[in-house]
Amino acid sequence: MKFEGTKNYIATEDLRVAVNAAITLERPLLVKGEPGTGKTVLAMEVAKALETPLIEWHIKSTTKAQQGLYEYDAVSRLRDSQLGDERVHDIANYIKKGKLWEGFTHEARPILLIDEIDKADIEFPNDLLQELDRMEFFVYETGETIVAQHRPVVIITSNNEKELPDAFLRRCFFHYIKFPDADTMREIVDVHFPGLKGRLIKEALSVFYDIRDVPGLKKKPSTSELLDWIKLLLNEDVDPEVLRERDNSKLIPPLHGALLKNEQDVHLFERLAFMSRREGR
Repeated sequence: MKFEGTKNYIATEDLRVAVNAAITLERPLLVKGEPGTGKTVLAMEVAKALETPLIEWHIKSTTKAQQGLYEYDAVSRLRDSQLGDERVHDIANYIKKGKLWEGFTHEARPILLIDEIDKADIEFPNDLLQELDRMEFFVYETGETIVAQHRPVVIITSNNEKELPDAFLRRCFFHYIKFPDADTMREIVDVHFPGLKGRLIKEALSVFYDIRDVPGLKKKPSTSELLDWIKLLLNEDVDPEVLRERDNSKLIPPLHGALLKNEQDVHLFERLAFMSRREGR
């Protein structure tokens, strides 16, 4: 199994090396990076490239590690026993398999995505150490041990909202997805908008990176937001000349709602424009 990228996902050389290293070492690949840099999509594209199933476990703040293994529904069993249901005699009827169980028992070697692990409680990663290391876990209710038939390729994403435990990090192969430079970003845009006019791409990228470089910006626009913005520019048939104008009194670009996602950043650009107008008097 070797990942070389796909026609729909521009993977840099260092990212391809990281994916293949994690596959070779049979260790989870921990991927960090700014939101919108394609961490989640990476798992989907690796599954496509390797022609293997994808199992997705999207983590929330309330998610517990046990849910990834299995959950025992004692309430339903109690209710069924009161109703005289025959199902109650087989406790397996009340075991709900989790994503790890699904990944361990899949017929083919799957890609297991644990998405945004940093959203969960700080103990969440530690609670999965043994299962991800040994690729097995014990089901107390049935007395069986679930062992991985084929060791899944585990891809874990994090937005760096909180630090992950050292013991967990030691068991992972780590890669940080750097924000794409202009040349790589042009390739990404070409994938999503083939045949797009060169001038529009050039001016849009220039405005985009200028915005990201503004000091004091609370949330820098991401790759996905750039793609949304370009889609709107095309839909509204915005002339590249409009983007090329560098009038300091009009610092906010057209359709800026796709790029600036909070009022603080919009106010920042409005203040900069106001100051530019005063200085130009």
